[in-house]
Amino acid sequence: MLDARWLRALLDSLKHPLSFADTQHIIRYMNRAAVSHYKRGRDLIGTSLLDCHSLESQAAIREIFLALQQGLEERMITDNENHRIYMRAVRDEAGKLLGYYERFEPPKSSP
Repeated sequence: MLDARWLRALLDSLKHPLSFADTQHIIRYMNRAAVSHYKRGRDLIGTSLLDCHSLESQAAIREIFLALQQGLEERMITDNENHRIYMRAVRDEAGKLLGYYERFEPPKSSP
């Protein structure tokens, strides 16, 4: 079984930013790439993820969050020339929503 140290090392090995927020939208974890990516870095942990976004993005996050509560597992929230960003549900063993994470992917390959 993985302890917290191993899990942190695993998530920190990802080269793209990953941040986890609980069901109140409070940022509870950021991997090393996320800490480096965001200007305020670790200072964002413990703050509202919504405060990091525009009003338009906040509305989209809230809408997707409602869908996650109703069983959705993942939805793309950004698709541009720089990256794609997804919101993905995190659930406990019983299926209860614990929060969500934002994960980044590099841009689509050109044909």
